Amino acid sequence: MVKRRELISFGTVGAIAFVIDVGTFNLFVHSRNLISGGTPLLGSHPVTGKIISSVLATLFAYFGNRNFTWRGLSKHSVRHEIALFFIFNGIAMGIAGLALGVSRYVFGFNSLIADNLSANVVGVGLGTLFRFWSYRKWVFSTQTS
Repeated sequence: MVKRRELISFGTVGAIAFVIDVGTFNLFVHSRNLISGGTPLLGSHPVTGKIISSVLATLFAYFGNRNFTWRGLSKHSVRHEIALFFIFNGIAMGIAGLALGVSRYVFGFNSLIADNLSANVVGVGLGTLFRFWSYRKWVFSTQTS
């Protein structure tokens, strides 16, 4: 049974990670380069920008979920937790990258709105559902393996 506090904590950590993810993605892919004032740093590489932003958000999310959402619950070693956490986040990152890639390269949508809807609404939304389920079941579970 999912506890209310668990959902609220997961949502809070996730909301902050989402801001980190979306902010970094848009900074790299859609913001003018602050040094040269020209094209965005990764404007022609949106999937790379999404991967970098996802990794930064994932680092925050691991520490937030470990120390806030599921603190003290896991019976696994930290090494085991981190390995599982990054495996499951890699899968979730792939979901967001796939959504962005399909939007960009299959349907040809390349605007700020299309990138954000595909990567940060559809991709992150589906990835979040997967993350909650996998973290709760395997990463921060009370069962030892």
